[in-house]
Amino acid sequence: MSSQATVSAWRPRVPGVVEVFHARFTEYAYPMHVHDAWTLLIVDDGAVRYDLDRHEHGTPHDTVSLLPPHVPHNGAPATSDGFRKRVLYLDGHHLADGLIGAAVDRPDLRDPLLRRRVGQVHSALVRPGDELEAESRLTLVGERLREHLRSREVLGAPRRDPVLARRLRELLDERVVDGVSLAEAGGTLSAHPAHLVRAFSGAYGIAPHQYLMSRRVGRARRLLLEGRSPGEVAVATGFYDQAHLTRHFRRLVGVTPGRYRATGAAAGG
Repeated sequence: MSSQATVSAWRPRVPGVVEVFHARFTEYAYPMHVHDAWTLLIVDDGAVRYDLDRHEHGTPHDTVSLLPPHVPHNGAPATSDGFRKRVLYLDGHHLADGLIGAAVDRPDLRDPLLRRRVGQVHSALVRPGDELEAESRLTLVGERLREHLRSREVLGAPRRDPVLARRLRELLDERVVDGVSLAEAGGTLSAHPAHLVRAFSGAYGIAPHQYLMSRRVGRARRLLLEGRSPGEVAVATGFYDQAHLTRHFRRLVGVTPGRYRATGAAAGG
């Protein structure tokens, strides 16, 4: 079977929703990456398998997967025919960072009511003028998600990032566009560069440079959906040039920046 990809992405005028992403992939596999938003995923055809916090998980059609921000994950088809998915990227409006640990422990939710409500949000989002309905339905989804996550908070042991790894992540977050060398980071954090890499990779399951590139791609997605050209976006997000952006963007998103931008323009009318 030849590899095929069909995507549609846009930013709706709905509080709490950073991006809507609908996609159909046959053979494409996502490498390890991170998002700065919550990832709420449903699969309509096929199934997805992914690794989160070094544990394997899966999203069949009857499951809702909630992947927390800043935690590395990948993704690949679990069936020979690939998968069709719908994703909401959510900011902290409905889900606070304090719920990340509970989401890491059990990201896959088999809840028919929640699955139906998430589908209803997507249905409203594709209809122009139904932003209020989408916002109302998303409020119910957020409430249901919090119920699931808070029921685990008491059971789960608190998760704490190693101090050095957390400080390096904060530094990378501050320098997403400008970047930072390991030598400079080592001087700032008073640690040997090799120790920085080991500490960060051990805590998050992803190397510092992979984390930085995935943050840049995340910013690029937002700017492309605003209608900016790939060349402009490459400069604005810290890539060396448009080719550099395209290489990393295609690797993490599955399509080129230009194609991704075109889907956003088409969805926005």
